[in-house]
Amino acid sequence: MSYNFAIIGLGGYIAVRHLKAIKETGNNLVAALDINDSVGVIDSYFPEADFFVEFERFDRHIDKLRRQGTKVDFISICSPNYLHDSHIRFALRNGCHVICEKPLVLNPWNYEGLAEFEKETGKKVYNVLQLRLHESIMDLRKKIQNAAKDKIYDVDLTYITSRGSWYHYSWKGEIQKSGGIATNIGIHFFDMLIWIFGDVKKNSTQILECNKASGYLELEQARVNWSLSVDHNDLPENVKEKGQRTYRSITIDGKEMEFSEGFTELHTDTYREILAGNGFGLEESKKSIEVVYDIRNSSAAGKPGDCPPIIN
Repeated sequence: MSYNFAIIGLGGYIAVRHLKAIKETGNNLVAALDINDSVGVIDSYFPEADFFVEFERFDRHIDKLRRQGTKVDFISICSPNYLHDSHIRFALRNGCHVICEKPLVLNPWNYEGLAEFEKETGKKVYNVLQLRLHESIMDLRKKIQNAAKDKIYDVDLTYITSRGSWYHYSWKGEIQKSGGIATNIGIHFFDMLIWIFGDVKKNSTQILECNKASGYLELEQARVNWSLSVDHNDLPENVKEKGQRTYRSITIDGKEMEFSEGFTELHTDTYREILAGNGFGLEESKKSIEVVYDIRNSSAAGKPGDCPPIIN
């Protein structure tokens, strides 16, 4: 069976993974929206799709398709984080299922409202939690589940992904819009750790600035020291010497966990799971949303001077 899709946030860098997933699962994109028009990538996937730069016209078009009998079945949401809640509600009101990028929403209470919307509309909200489909991570989870239940693991997570000055002047650099660094680049790791090691018992933050954060997370079966950064200066020297701009390291009881490969197809795998009646819904996204909300509102929040100055 083939489904009709629409996408909100076509101009974002992650949108191409959704285009690819829609194409590879044998479905059709009929409409797309982005306030920016640098979206030529769509020609490689769905050149016949209608494109809009104004939400109002996109809204009218989705309604027209429904009235004409070519209803949109799914809306994929790749818009800035702070717009997810509104765009999910729009999709549900129009009788569409939702596939939304992380973070699903910024605040725990937004989750509660969407749960009510799901009940009212009978449509489902799915979150892209692709790390749960990574073979190495699934194997690790099975290993932990089959081990002694009272075993507590020591985990160290470091993720440094260099960003230029543009980052701080885009919506990603505004905490009210992105949720800050823990939400923007860390939420998929927090979700992964909770999925593997169990519920949160303690959550404390040592550093929280606009470009870096670190803290301690105590889970049912793990003590996690984590560190996140978008500052190139935080990269290890050997990584800099290789000309690399990203460094990812997870150790469990001192042993490095290797999962550098295997990310390419995870969005397509996510779509396949959803279309097969599986997928990760609202409930699965809740715990990581609570973690990053608590980090964002911790007493470790940086002072105004921690962020780069505005260039006039």
